[in-house]
Amino acid sequence: MQEHHATRLHWDFRLELDGVLKSWAVPRGPPEEPGIRRLAVEVEDHPVDYIAFHGTIPKGSYGAGTVKIWDKGTFKLKTRTNDMYEFWLKGKCLKGKYALVRFKDKNWLLLKTKTED
Repeated sequence: MQEHHATRLHWDFRLELDGVLKSWAVPRGPPEEPGIRRLAVEVEDHPVDYIAFHGTIPKGSYGAGTVKIWDKGTFKLKTRTNDMYEFWLKGKCLKGKYALVRFKDKNWLLLKTKTED
């Protein structure tokens, strides 16, 4: 999870799958408690080596602004369909069972469904 100070502050949520980083922009930040839903807008896949990127993207470039690592860790995928991912996160900040659910085109909901056991 990267905090991205671009045109508008958002968080970049990424899952390493299929040799790439599946990526979503989360405008209001990730949910840290069950029952909270956040809009997550699907963006293009990123190369895996982008996972540790932090720094400043120059003006005039796509995604211009400051990027910093907000959280990192591992995940265990439970379910994956075209319209839903369920997974367990084990990060420093985000821990527990989460889901991404598509509701329209590139718009998804990111939600925490259960705290860490």
